[in-house]
Amino acid sequence: MFQNIQIGIDLGTANTLVYSNTKGIILNEPTVVAIDKNTGQIIAFGHQAKKMIGKTPKSIEIIRPLKEGVIADFDRTTELLKLIMQQASKKLGTALRKPSVAICTPSGATSVERRAIEDAARQSGAKEVYLIEEPVAAAIGSDLPVHEPVASMIVDIGGGTTEVGIISFGGVVASNTTKAAGDSMNEAIIMHVRKEYNVLIGEPTAEEIKHEIGHGLVPHEAEQITITGRDVVTGLPKSVTLSSVEIQEVLRESLETILETIRATLEVCPPELSGDIVDHGVVLTGGGALLKNISEWLSTVIDVPVHLAPEPLHAVVIGTGKTVMPKFKRVKAAK
Repeated sequence: MFQNIQIGIDLGTANTLVYSNTKGIILNEPTVVAIDKNTGQIIAFGHQAKKMIGKTPKSIEIIRPLKEGVIADFDRTTELLKLIMQQASKKLGTALRKPSVAICTPSGATSVERRAIEDAARQSGAKEVYLIEEPVAAAIGSDLPVHEPVASMIVDIGGGTTEVGIISFGGVVASNTTKAAGDSMNEAIIMHVRKEYNVLIGEPTAEEIKHEIGHGLVPHEAEQITITGRDVVTGLPKSVTLSSVEIQEVLRESLETILETIRATLEVCPPELSGDIVDHGVVLTGGGALLKNISEWLSTVIDVPVHLAPEPLHAVVIGTGKTVMPKFKRVKAAK
């Protein structure tokens, strides 16, 4: 017997998570697909496809269908959502037939970008599509009192974008978005290693460097990591050792851009809510929130307490799942 199960989806640039109102988080996969160029078919997605980055023959192309928080390849996003729905069905042990789906959207998304998300979800099999802004979902997932007349400030550092939002009475009072986020940090590391060491590395290696020795802009005990890439001159494999101090400088531009986005949001915050932020502080969510010392650095430069959400990586999708469905903006299918 089929069940119309309501699910929440955090369709992120880096990862896609699915939340069921019966079992919690049931899926967490990288937003990556592997395409067979000869047939145009998806041959792998998620973790399986991510493992293939930089290791495939010319007949296979690895694609990230979302860039900077929005859909870059509509058809591939739709196909990916279909596969995710199928995986969710297996995890739930039942068939998902025309479920009601809630999906997060960036607070700065245009009507066209929102419509693309709606259409992709509907074409993947959703009966009804509801939209919720990412800062609101992140705040709910962080157990903040979003429906009370108290300001809650969220900084969601994702893969493609960083979303900064001040929420009160269940809505976004002020928000800003920047493209300085996880992907821009990875790109900066790749460019640095190429420029300083004449070595080419891929995104997975840059991600590893960031996780292992990346730090916020505060003094720390130096760390090192040895990585291997391809020498630009000889074409042969070459190992180099990087220090956390130099990587800290590499990340400076992205981090300072995030800081300016936070400041710009605070500057337009209504005066009556500013006191709440000073009292309760700022909450960090998203993968970028796991960068070492980032909360300590931010609390120093904005002179406001900065806290890490209980589950930074899952806050958005948990918030999506916890939100009462009727409070979403309902999107009706075009006739």
